Amino acid sequence: MSSTALTSRLFEPARLGALHLPNRLVMAPLTRNRASADGVPEPIMATYYAQRASAGLIIAEATTPNAVGQTYPDIPALYNDAHVTGWRRVTGAVRAAGGTMFLQLQHGGRIGHPDTTGLTPLAPSPVAFPDSIHTPNGSKPGVVPREMTVAEIRSTAKDFAAAARRAIDAGFEGVEVHGANGYLIHQFLSDVTNRRTDAYGGSVSGRIRFAVEVVEAVADAIGPSRVGLRIAPGVTANAMRETDIEHVYPALVGALADKGLAYLHVVFADPEQPLFRRIRDDWPAALIANPSLPWPTPLPADGGRHAAERLLSAGADLISLGRAFLANPDLVERLRRSAPLNPVRVEHWYGGGALGYTDYPVLAPARVPLAH
Repeated sequence: MSSTALTSRLFEPARLGALHLPNRLVMAPLTRNRASADGVPEPIMATYYAQRASAGLIIAEATTPNAVGQTYPDIPALYNDAHVTGWRRVTGAVRAAGGTMFLQLQHGGRIGHPDTTGLTPLAPSPVAFPDSIHTPNGSKPGVVPREMTVAEIRSTAKDFAAAARRAIDAGFEGVEVHGANGYLIHQFLSDVTNRRTDAYGGSVSGRIRFAVEVVEAVADAIGPSRVGLRIAPGVTANAMRETDIEHVYPALVGALADKGLAYLHVVFADPEQPLFRRIRDDWPAALIANPSLPWPTPLPADGGRHAAERLLSAGADLISLGRAFLANPDLVERLRRSAPLNPVRVEHWYGGGALGYTDYPVLAPARVPLAH
């Protein structure tokens, strides 16, 4: 084992609110499409997450707080008792393996389809997703969403809060509100997808309002120290475009800085980017940084470790990794030993059973030298 591995801050314990984490590595939320058709987590999901319980924190995959918010087929949900029961199996398995879990809550907004939900997607404005979307009936063109009424905006915030309460009942330590990657909250933040002229659009203060209200509703429901927010300034996933990130995200961070939240989670973080440095300076609590790694090309051989170390040096408190955890249940130990990583089998990423999900190999136990 190298001296660098022994001294790396990645393996130091960390605090996250009241939680004591054994290391600074976070398993990022990763959509895997292994829930049932009605959103109930399947037993194999308990195996998958328990295998990765050595992460300092697991943030479980994007989970819809209501029916219309569902993005793709076989996405987990959390709006009825069956969903709670299914997730309780998962959190129980992870806790028994020594792990700690948050759950990400995600409303898809325009990233949805009637073939999947039986409902017309809702969004801040009737701006269609310009690409095709996966449905139970194959790939279909995006549809024009229906513009949300103010009453629907407020009821959606309540749905996030209700799902957060169910998450705690299901055994999660907290929830992450998904404000990134082109989904509903991100759509409100962008002046490209949000063309409203009422209090939820137009100005920067109008466009951040929904995000703030959702976070506040969730914090009121379960306590702010159990709540994180994920953001993705300038990220173009799901055909997202933003023209004024240098104004929107400092305003959003400023509006939430005094709320006592557990963390802010920045996607594709670059320590050289001025906006990242400003967010770090303005955010008073824990910052989880997800490094900007090549995509869709393969991961670097170190799984992102070098990028993670740079982000820690730039002020991040915790580092989230996605694909590296997907393919390496024992990622923490592999990084600790500087051992080779399993390659990601992309063809088995979305949907299916154990293949490419729970069958990735782990290292043999390290041999302890015999005493003489």
